[in-house]
Amino acid sequence: MNRLFQHSAIVLLVLCLAVISPLVPILTAAEQSDVAQTHYERGAALLKKGDLAAASKAAKKAVESNPSSAEAHHLLGMIYFKEKKPAQAVDAFTQALKLKPTYPAALNDLAEVYLIQGKLAEAEQTLKRAIEADPRHADSYFDLARLYEQRRDFASATKTYQSLLAVHPNHRDGLYNLASLYETQGDNRAARETVGRLVKLDPKNADAWYLAGKMAEKHNDLTEAAYSYTQAIAAEPELVAAHYNLAFIHRSQGRPLEAERELLEVLRYRPEYAEAQMDLGVIYTGLDKLDEAEQSYE
Repeated sequence: MNRLFQHSAIVLLVLCLAVISPLVPILTAAEQSDVAQTHYERGAALLKKGDLAAASKAAKKAVESNPSSAEAHHLLGMIYFKEKKPAQAVDAFTQALKLKPTYPAALNDLAEVYLIQGKLAEAEQTLKRAIEADPRHADSYFDLARLYEQRRDFASATKTYQSLLAVHPNHRDGLYNLASLYETQGDNRAARETVGRLVKLDPKNADAWYLAGKMAEKHNDLTEAAYSYTQAIAAEPELVAAHYNLAFIHRSQGRPLEAERELLEVLRYRPEYAEAQMDLGVIYTGLDKLDEAEQSYE
């Protein structure tokens, strides 16, 4: 009797499994990849929106669904980086690179973490690997050049910016930084030529026009400097430094009313600017506006 009961139980179990097993989802490799991709895309979209908690959950699901996805590990690393978890970010980027050693974006992001950690040697080597993997990877050239500037290795920084511009001639930040670097090193011709390329490329770039104005003023080309500061103000009306420098030029060239106008603009944006108040007082005194001068000196 017991033996018959055991046989019947086994038969019943087999029948149950036969009925239930079709209901258990068994995903193919392609289906798992699709699920991982869905989680990955959701995580990337949430990261872009700034929802780090939800992005992290989605990225972790992408990694769980497809542990061999370098992109999913990279996404998780970017989220850790945004969450100010550098150790976890390094681990995620490193895992991405184990799966895909020539992954420029992961290499670049790993180097950024190293930079924040002060590991300049590791960052330098990682950025060089990124450029070797993709000789057109603009971010890696730019970050490497900035690293050299941080080290005050201006020769290497200059060479790296030049390499960046050789493959991306219209890289605005590269042009701006290289122009500034040339000026710092006293290569005035190259500095003005480079900033000239930038303002031609981007006529609304207030910082570029301001830099051009400073260069011209430094070489006593006050007409060119005034023009550049005026263009900077047209692009960014609240650029206080451009208003102040333009006021100084007007005053030095005997145009007190124009100087007054620019100083008033300075004080409109920065009422606490003590030097502008004093300069305005001097101009009012010269214009015999003594009451206004007294107010400016107060």
